Amino acid sequence: MQRTSAPNIAGAPLPQRARKLWKARFAEWNEGLEKLLEAERAQLPPWVVVGFGTGNAAWFALDSQGQWTAFLCMGAALALLGFTLLDGRAGRAVGWFALAATVGCGLVWARACWVEEPRLGRPLVTEVHGRVQSVDHLAAKESTRLLVETDDKSLPLVRVSVDDDKLPQGIAPGAQIQVRARLAPPPPMALPGTYDFARDAWFKGIGAVGKTLGDMTVEVPAQAKGLDRVRTRLREHISSRLRPNPAGIAVALATGDQNAVDQDDAEAMRRSGLTHLLSVSGLHIAAAVAFAMLLSLKILALSERLALRFNLVLVSAGIAAAAGIGYTLLTGAQVPTVRSCVAALLILLGIALGREAVSIRLIAAGALVVLVFRPEALAGPSFQMSFAAVTAIVALHSTAWSRRLFQRREEGIALRLARAGLGTIATGMAVELALIPMALFHFHRSGLYGVGANIIAIPLTTFVIMPLEAGALLLDSVGLGRPFWFLCGAAIDALLRLAHIVASAKGAVAMLPSMPVWAFGLMTAGGMWLCLWSTRIRLLGVVPFAVGAVAAALASTPDLLVTGDGRHLAVVSEDGTPLILRDRAGDYVRGLLAEASGFDGDVGDLGARPFSDCSKDACIAAVRKGPTEWRVLATRSSYQIDWEPFTRACAASDIAVSERRLPRGCAPRWLKLDRDVLARTGGLAIYLGKEPRIDSVADRVGDHPWAETGPMPRSTPRARFPTGR
Repeated sequence: MQRTSAPNIAGAPLPQRARKLWKARFAEWNEGLEKLLEAERAQLPPWVVVGFGTGNAAWFALDSQGQWTAFLCMGAALALLGFTLLDGRAGRAVGWFALAATVGCGLVWARACWVEEPRLGRPLVTEVHGRVQSVDHLAAKESTRLLVETDDKSLPLVRVSVDDDKLPQGIAPGAQIQVRARLAPPPPMALPGTYDFARDAWFKGIGAVGKTLGDMTVEVPAQAKGLDRVRTRLREHISSRLRPNPAGIAVALATGDQNAVDQDDAEAMRRSGLTHLLSVSGLHIAAAVAFAMLLSLKILALSERLALRFNLVLVSAGIAAAAGIGYTLLTGAQVPTVRSCVAALLILLGIALGREAVSIRLIAAGALVVLVFRPEALAGPSFQMSFAAVTAIVALHSTAWSRRLFQRREEGIALRLARAGLGTIATGMAVELALIPMALFHFHRSGLYGVGANIIAIPLTTFVIMPLEAGALLLDSVGLGRPFWFLCGAAIDALLRLAHIVASAKGAVAMLPSMPVWAFGLMTAGGMWLCLWSTRIRLLGVVPFAVGAVAAALASTPDLLVTGDGRHLAVVSEDGTPLILRDRAGDYVRGLLAEASGFDGDVGDLGARPFSDCSKDACIAAVRKGPTEWRVLATRSSYQIDWEPFTRACAASDIAVSERRLPRGCAPRWLKLDRDVLARTGGLAIYLGKEPRIDSVADRVGDHPWAETGPMPRSTPRARFPTGR
């Protein structure tokens, strides 16, 4: 019987046989790919949104206009290839993904150009005259932050802080003010891998930040109107009903304003993995929508006439949608809130139409809405963590084994409770695993006991605190809210006690210095691969996730940290403790240097260590890295230092650091980091050893429009050691 499963190539010449063999293998591989994509056809549309986000992320990750242009050209070419030269579903998938990536990159680039506003070039003291756009009360710092639209067209939008005891009456959005203030350009990333305020300020149009000097004059007072007035009255009302600590949490839940939360409580919530409860997002929107729908459905069902004439589920879904939109607007319409509201509306639409309510497609639709209108949100931790959490939950409960394990069934109450508890634990673990890479990348820390804490905190917040607070606000209208406020305060106290207990436990926080961007990208790609596919091919996502996790865990700790102004320096000791140059540095700088070092604790004093010799004006430290000893010279005051001893100290040092401009006679053996050099490089993380290297803010920011620094001069910081060192 003649075989027809493979081409007859035995008698053909060798090159021809090879071509036919490869052609047959390619056809077989293409057929297998088509079968796979056919099985996963329901999961393909979300990958278009992933492609859009990939192009968005590429614009932030790449350095220069040439690279952005090259990415756009490559994306367009790949899209053309997929739509024209490749056949079948695979070709269309490649084409749509590449096209979405191209559009995503182009859109965020266009938006960065569109939102450009004048920026202050240097610090100055000037008169600020204009209209207040927003008012943020920072209860922990006893100050208020104002966003002012100035009358000066060369600097249209500034943000100034004023102490609460100097804040006059009549300050609200719309008020006309005049005040003398010290302004500065939006601060750039202080150290590589830390928070980039300049990027956020760029997209918000903020051209300067500063602090007021003297008294503020209110030329045209204003009272808060609309939703601003509602938020203000809610904040004041809640603050009058509860003690300061629980009031801060209650205000955050009701209005989305986290500025009223006590600083110690906020830190405890971060360390315990509960800080997401303070940001109004999916949990809070879901609770508000579900409560509104359930309550309206029960009330409407009391009327037999309504129950017989109308589809009460549809009516209740409409009421719940209105409640979700109102809560979103009330809490400021932040990115996670908008995403959650869009998702809630789609869920309600699915319920009304009798379709599956929660799916990966729904999450992708919410992400696309946010990215189209605010593509810069992708770079922030709020967007990333919000979508990662909800995607992990949906992906977990969409698997066949989780449905078999957690689905409700007829069984005893003990088994039902055990099944529900197991589902809660599994969900918490999935969320924590999804959030750990984001937390370590953006904040250099992650709470290790967050799963256990969230098992208690999430039900406490959703089913106790929020209903009690809503009931208290509602009953206050008839003067009966006091018992509810008492219970609400007690529940919030329990939440805060839980946060402080977990945060103070030994090993509660895992710290990590700045991880490589590519490692974070691999973990993100692996996580999306695991969540978006439905067949066994999803398990391939474990490989890039594991590679990225190992690379992040093995990330080197910097040996020397230098802030962009040259004032602050930290030498990281062998036990990982950052030793700072100026022992009187403020809490912000101390926390910043500890965070960038991956150190959980208070920093030490460089001058108190035996390997350093410090005076009031300068400090010399001998830093040992393996067999090599590095000598670091740093100035610690602005006073003049004698010429001869200083130049001798420079010549005997490998690295010299100063906030001032160092003279030419100061010639260290490797790095000379003075005011001029640091103005171009920004903050630095220096890694010593056999092959020393430098990571700079300038390298991280590249040529993005908010960059203040320029490329690192190759003649100085990147110079190599002389032969024989």
